[in-house]
Amino acid sequence: MTTRLPVAVDSVAGRPRQRGSVLVIVLWIALGLVTITLYFANSMSSELKASDNRVCGLAAEEEIEGAARYVSAVLLTLATNGAIPDPTMYRSAEVPVGDGYVWLIGRDTNLVQRGPFQPYFGLVDEGSKLNLNTASSNVLQWLPRMTADLLESMTDWRSTNGGASETYYAMLRPAYQCKCAPFETLEELRLVYGADMFMLYGDDSNLNGALDAGEIDDDQNGVLDPGLLEYLTLYTREPNTRSDGSARINVANLSSSTEQLRTLLETNFNSGRANEIMARLGLAGGGGGGGGPGGGATPAQPKSVLQFYRLSGMTADEFAQVADAFTVASGSTVQGRVNVNTASAAVLACLLGGDTAAAQQMVAFRQGNSGNLTSVAWVADALSQSNSEALTALEGGDYITTQSYQFTADIAAVGPYGRGYRRVRFVFDLSDGTPRIVYRRDLSSLGWALGSEARHDLEQLQVAANGIR
Repeated sequence: MTTRLPVAVDSVAGRPRQRGSVLVIVLWIALGLVTITLYFANSMSSELKASDNRVCGLAAEEEIEGAARYVSAVLLTLATNGAIPDPTMYRSAEVPVGDGYVWLIGRDTNLVQRGPFQPYFGLVDEGSKLNLNTASSNVLQWLPRMTADLLESMTDWRSTNGGASETYYAMLRPAYQCKCAPFETLEELRLVYGADMFMLYGDDSNLNGALDAGEIDDDQNGVLDPGLLEYLTLYTREPNTRSDGSARINVANLSSSTEQLRTLLETNFNSGRANEIMARLGLAGGGGGGGGPGGGATPAQPKSVLQFYRLSGMTADEFAQVADAFTVASGSTVQGRVNVNTASAAVLACLLGGDTAAAQQMVAFRQGNSGNLTSVAWVADALSQSNSEALTALEGGDYITTQSYQFTADIAAVGPYGRGYRRVRFVFDLSDGTPRIVYRRDLSSLGWALGSEARHDLEQLQVAANGIR
């Protein structure tokens, strides 16, 4: 009989399965650790980029503050006694500040037709616009996109007496009252009955004066059609004194200013020429040949300095020598006049009773005679022959000037490596002698406003910076 001995189970036989399980577990753990590592690495990378962007944004904000000081210095140096700063005398595009760059987004109102797709860079003359608080409804009615309802509501909003639109505001939810006081910001127009964003902004949703890729060309004409905000301001104010601070001669009441006027004319011309001018103005004792527009026993009563110039018979060169000495206003300051040297054709048309042809003629004359715009006399030369009715309308009130004391600096900035875009609009007032910021608004939320060329330049800077890194 064969006896079978018990066979011991070799524990080694089960090891391959155990090792396989352990390997799978280890691989899963390793995969989890790698995933966690990659997650945190990606998170750290994203946080690093976000931090870098925040730093660049803070740098851009500081660059804007530096640019505001730069603009203040430019205005203090170049915009003296109501002069318009010469755009060739200061930098306005891709100006290096620290590790970033700044731009001054402007407007070129001297061009009859301009390219719609790239912004113009420079300071903006607030005197080129209509003052929302002082312009009459007869002037405002000719603005592009203006409607009868909005015109009436704007007049009610700024009038102390209110008007018919007060009931509309009371019916809103939530209700609010008609202000019945002067506008303090242009943004108040969004509260006025009859206004909407399209009327205020037009095609220019980022308010940079250019038709950008993301903006809608409403009439598909390939030309930027701005909204009402492009043509309005609240800040036009001039000191009613001569450039040296002395009092002006009020030519609206010539009978009480006869001796002052004679002294001025004799000082700058001669007694014979002074007598001729006095006679044309109907002033007794003129001694020259009368028969001019103002000749006769009754002194002329001009309603504007432009009308005084035409009645006087002076040449444009003569008037340029003495124009700073005249006014028809009695206060210490004059508000709401439009600078005809910088106003757009649309604004000029409003002053001319909607005559767009005459406005375009003024702009064309201005372009061809840029060195002879020192006084309002050029307006008469531009309009007297073929647009006498428009000239008569323009000289019927104290509407125009050739001086400006308020300027907008629409400052856009990017930080180091072309990142951290910021944009702030400032309005500077020089009517008291030194630049003073009277308005500030952050426009960064409106998006990129520097055009495609600036974006391309910044992309090249980023490529170069990444190569150095």
